[in-house]
Amino acid sequence: MHIALFGATGGTGRQVLAQGIAQGHSISALVRDPAKLPDRAGLTKVQGDVLDPEPVAQCVAGADAVICVLGSHGRQAPVEAGGTERILEAMRASGVRRLIVVTSLGVGDSRPQLSWPVRLMMDLTLGAIMRAKEAQEALVKASGLDWTIVRPGGLTDGPKTGGYGFGVDSAIKPGRVSRADVADFVLRQLADDGFLHQAPAVV
Repeated sequence: MHIALFGATGGTGRQVLAQGIAQGHSISALVRDPAKLPDRAGLTKVQGDVLDPEPVAQCVAGADAVICVLGSHGRQAPVEAGGTERILEAMRASGVRRLIVVTSLGVGDSRPQLSWPVRLMMDLTLGAIMRAKEAQEALVKASGLDWTIVRPGGLTDGPKTGGYGFGVDSAIKPGRVSRADVADFVLRQLADDGFLHQAPAVV
């Protein structure tokens, strides 16, 4: 399968890239700085910004599926909503339907799954990013595409274990999960429609 990947230089994106290529997929990755990703067989780097329609369209062209793991850090203005809007436009233009987007547990209708101290902390420290992810999810849900939204709990840099929990049960609490395990779950959705038009948590 050929995958268009957005957010490839982030922690989870790098795991999606490495595991995807190891599974035999080919990947086109949009990157602002191509030097941040080493060259490897199966990887095509498309230089550009996710807010620029032209390179986004170039990355999506010819893909069988799109994986979006966009993230914002530090003082950078959140790009999740604006970038996703460009991705959706490119998918519609290219006729690509399968979309897997990684947001966060605590976004949208999963907010009650967080304890009130955690909600308060996230509001104070990640308010702008969480609002951007909520807008991102709203765009995806209204897209008319074949989407799955993946909401991981607290991310770690641990190894892939395969021992993570997942599902859409509102009783799931935000346990910690490695980026490698999140990437494993994301890639499994390429061949599984069990969570089509749903937003499973991964913990």
